[in-house]
Amino acid sequence: MWDKLALILLIVGGINWGLVGIFRLDIIAWLFGGSGTLISRVLYILVAVSAVWCITLLFRSGSKNAVAMSD
Repeated sequence: MWDKLALILLIVGGINWGLVGIFRLDIIAWLFGGSGTLISRVLYILVAVSAVWCITLLFRSGSKNAVAMSD
């Protein structure tokens, strides 16, 4: 469950950064009244925590959710 939630947040964050890069549009800031608002900052922090969580996916072994890495 936590892995899927983290991946969803990373997808949202990735799409947001893509929009920032292409169109200079920060959807999170736009939706919640600016990048400095409490809710925007909480969402940015959750995306960052999700990224750190997903790093662990690279190092898990024997789990059905582990990322398969082939040579």
